[in-house]
Amino acid sequence: MQSMTIGQLAAAAGVNVETVRYYQRRELLAVPKREVGSIGRYSREALTRLRFIKRSQSLGFSLDDVQVLLSLDDGQACSSARHLGELKLAEVRDRIETLRVLEVALEELVSKCATSKRKVSCPLIESLMRSDDTQV
Repeated sequence: MQSMTIGQLAAAAGVNVETVRYYQRRELLAVPKREVGSIGRYSREALTRLRFIKRSQSLGFSLDDVQVLLSLDDGQACSSARHLGELKLAEVRDRIETLRVLEVALEELVSKCATSKRKVSCPLIESLMRSDDTQV
């Protein structure tokens, strides 16, 4: 594929055309040069960059993070990119720990529902209705 229209680029990357335009407005992706009256054509490098953006997002990087990573892509800033990756990894680990605590709390509530003999109130719903955030 030598050069692509915006629709072809979007399809090849698995995004919609508006996403490509949004990335262009955010200056993550260059707007192609074009002759007056002609259609802009995107190179294979644009597709690679678009896939990089999507892959970075799938790993939890924000578009601001992606912009920083792209600015570091000069072969000389690996330590800065690593630092950004380490920050993201710490953030992910914090979220995992929060999810583990949530898992234990929900397990307990579900277990209470399974063993409850009450006919009037569900322990899970009752617990969620309480305004005291310190209890589960």
